[in-house]
Amino acid sequence: MKNSFDKMMSLDIYVSNLEKEEYTKIATDLEPSSKKSVNLLSWGIQDLFFEKELYSDLKIIKTLSKNLNWKNNISHIIKENYYESLVLTDRNKKIVWVSDGFTKMTGYKKEFALNKTPRFLQGEETKETTRKRIQTKLLKGKPFKDIIVNYRKDNSTYKCELHIIPLHNNHNSKVTHFLALEKEVV
Repeated sequence: MKNSFDKMMSLDIYVSNLEKEEYTKIATDLEPSSKKSVNLLSWGIQDLFFEKELYSDLKIIKTLSKNLNWKNNISHIIKENYYESLVLTDRNKKIVWVSDGFTKMTGYKKEFALNKTPRFLQGEETKETTRKRIQTKLLKGKPFKDIIVNYRKDNSTYKCELHIIPLHNNHNSKVTHFLALEKEVV
């Protein structure tokens, strides 16, 4: 019984971390057979919490977008990407806003993170090559994904997938901010 529970939980974690295109490819294989009963341990529960946070995050980010005159389609970015935490930085990589998910993921309060660079989340196991690669990608001004080892407040490590999107000003198309959609990966 425990083995089957472990397999279901592993599948659930795997599926929840898939990108939309990857999920679409395997979605039909995940549909329950009408001949067998399926024990749904957590399908949908995570989505209920995510939807509530998504609405709150979207409302805040859309207000910022309007005030800062971004030309990016913020609604599309937020709704089409799964994340656990949002981090908004200015061009100098100083944190100007984080979602509630940031505190859940890192253990740091929002107030602590403000006006710092995300580098405070890094430590001994964070590779310099990863830092440099991310810096190079940021300078290109195009959306990208990468994985970095970060540290929580309790000093435990986690692998963080970053999906970073440069936010452009409507008037001159210059990058004014970066939005990082983050999730912990195994």
